[in-house]
Amino acid sequence: MFLPTDPASPGPAIPLARWADRQIKAMADAHASPALAALDGATLMGERGANYRISGSISPGLGGSHLMPTRDGGWFALTLIREIDRELLPALFGSADIDVHDWNAIAAAVLRHDCNDLVARGRALGLPVASADEAPVSSPIEVMHRGEQRERPAGHRPLVIDMSAIWAGPLAGHLLWQAGMEVVKVESRSRPDLIRRDDPATFARINQGKASLLVDFASESEKAALVALIRRADVVIESSRPRALRHLGIDAEALVREVPGLVWLSVTGHGASGEAANWVGIGNDCGVAGGLSRAMADVSGEIGYVGDAIADPLTGITAAHEGLAAYRRGFAQRIGLSMSAITALALAQERDHDRTAIDAELGAWGAATGCPFPLVRPRMLQAPVRPLGADTVRYLDAFAQC
Repeated sequence: MFLPTDPASPGPAIPLARWADRQIKAMADAHASPALAALDGATLMGERGANYRISGSISPGLGGSHLMPTRDGGWFALTLIREIDRELLPALFGSADIDVHDWNAIAAAVLRHDCNDLVARGRALGLPVASADEAPVSSPIEVMHRGEQRERPAGHRPLVIDMSAIWAGPLAGHLLWQAGMEVVKVESRSRPDLIRRDDPATFARINQGKASLLVDFASESEKAALVALIRRADVVIESSRPRALRHLGIDAEALVREVPGLVWLSVTGHGASGEAANWVGIGNDCGVAGGLSRAMADVSGEIGYVGDAIADPLTGITAAHEGLAAYRRGFAQRIGLSMSAITALALAQERDHDRTAIDAELGAWGAATGCPFPLVRPRMLQAPVRPLGADTVRYLDAFAQC
């Protein structure tokens, strides 16, 4: 039995932080990186939520994701952080008579439907949704395409093009920067990274030291210049669905096959190939899809969100680990990463490592609704954050002419 934590005391440990710590240490050892060795899993997973409280069935922070009961006894996770997603709710519920800004009205609508039906319809509409009782359909890590090897000169500093957004992909880029790589962050002129505005402190921590490019994806010349830059890169990170990537004028498979040594990391919600490649996933709902909420309910009797968008940092750490290993091997490859499947993998591996400890952590988290997150001191910046688009001309002009 797990007794509630005193709301005035520091919160319980974040489940799977020990798993994350082992991955970081293994990555640091494999690549002889003192900067990576200085990091720890609890900090990377908890620094964003330093002032959060555990909110049970409502995600911590801004509460953009809710876990709600369904008619058939299931639990349905829905994340709403964009206005365009709210506009899809009448189609999700088959009724225009719903206040899309009222979570109570949304929960009442959820209760009139079966969980699997809502998940299937939500994913077809492009909504970030999940069931607490689903199993990931994709492999956590999938090598999708392979290419030729590249011989690099001694002293070569790898170039990383980071086209991802929010947390998982940018965290991977940050860890590659910590490992000594040159990282260039690419943002769209029409849709810059959402957390640049909404969470500037987190944005700064995981994008410090990166050059900043702003690209107009409506401009053929700017897209061509970006592709030319990618052809000179060692690693690419992106988190776009296949149709969106094609719309950007970027053919990941062709580039991996044509550019020797190019490592391409595709960060996805639920998988980079097949039907799942078109499903939208955000850190909180992907954690639910990965089985963490059900695992917590099994040991505590309480269902809710575990950690802060927990699939994001787990995936960011995994992506960096895979990217560094692939870079050292030297062969071009595209690697798909599924946030929900990585969460499930981490849970399974932690259970194998120490079932008693992970059950105790999940039980304590489930009993701690209303309590603060664990005390984690956010890291100080080691390098400046470049102004939006500050390096566009230098990089795009230089590489477009190569």
